[in-house]
Amino acid sequence: MAILRFHIVPNAKTDKVIGEHESSIKVKLRAPAVEGKANAALRCFLAEKLNVAQHAIVLERGLTSRNKLIRINGLSEEDVRCCLLSAT
Repeated sequence: MAILRFHIVPNAKTDKVIGEHESSIKVKLRAPAVEGKANAALRCFLAEKLNVAQHAIVLERGLTSRNKLIRINGLSEEDVRCCLLSAT
């Protein structure tokens, strides 16, 4: 199980990992930050990138914030960071 911090930038042109922002992983998402659309898009994006089911990705904190604490079941923090940040 991995617990990581993410910094989200909604309303972007593409969905992609930008790199690190302080101790967080910075992610740009096309979805707007209204009615949970960006949260749903983040779960979908991470599930696709990490090859895990969406139900394995749990939003622990940050429901209405750009700064989120995400739990990812089935992967270590090192595996998640390596997978997401290796492509940037």
